[in-house]
Amino acid sequence: MRKLGLIAGGGGLPLAVARACTAAERPLFVVRLRGFADKEMEVFPGDESGMAEMGRSIKLLKQAGCEAVCFAGQVNRPDFSSLKPDLRGLAALPGAIAAASRGDDELLRFLMREFERDGFVIEGADQVVAGLAIGEGALGRVAPTDAQQLDITIALRAARALGDLDIGQAAVSARGLVLAMEAAEGTAALLARVAGLPAALKGTSDAPVGVLAKAPKSGQDRRVDLPTMGVDTVTAAAAAGLAGIVGEAGGLLVVDRAATVAMADDLGLFIFGVPRPPKP
Repeated sequence: MRKLGLIAGGGGLPLAVARACTAAERPLFVVRLRGFADKEMEVFPGDESGMAEMGRSIKLLKQAGCEAVCFAGQVNRPDFSSLKPDLRGLAALPGAIAAASRGDDELLRFLMREFERDGFVIEGADQVVAGLAIGEGALGRVAPTDAQQLDITIALRAARALGDLDIGQAAVSARGLVLAMEAAEGTAALLARVAGLPAALKGTSDAPVGVLAKAPKSGQDRRVDLPTMGVDTVTAAAAAGLAGIVGEAGGLLVVDRAATVAMADDLGLFIFGVPRPPKP
């Protein structure tokens, strides 16, 4: 079993990956990204590294005997002028800046190639954590009605269009209208905006209407940056008056699945997976 090096940003996904390794007795070493990784990650074997300290991160992983690397967690796009790279990071910086100018997906591909050059195998979080990605159909007791299919279709179409432009991965539709689309602010802020819309546009907790859709960017490397949801997403969607959450089968990661599904069932929201669209 290959020892896994986990490059950990913020949020619940790195914790899910680390716990899965512990449960499977898989050797693990965590590189906690300074300023992003949560305190909970400190209980696992590992060390801290800056975002631009690529040489330090690779050295830590090699010294720990890691053969594979998983990137997981939230990391904001850096202000390149404020970074403090080590020598390896400095050498990679021009390539990273050039890649970032073509979008976040290209930047992530560039970073993965740098680690692959040093002999690491890149593993997606869903490869490490069994059952992490949503399948087709309803995940809990609640399923969408026929009347909600239009909003599912429209929200997914909007989310995929955002992905084509490498802008975001989520959109909200209600009553056949796109209410909001995600950009750099993230899904939590997106749902907060929807919650603040006039009641005539959105639903309420007593009469929920509308759908949050999350979809991967077209052509993205699915080993990193797949859309993610968890308990907080469900509670925020309910607070925004939405009826459910939808994603592509294999293209939406559900963190802490049991608790997330239980929360959705309690609140009467559906979590639903649609078939992945065929390749053009």
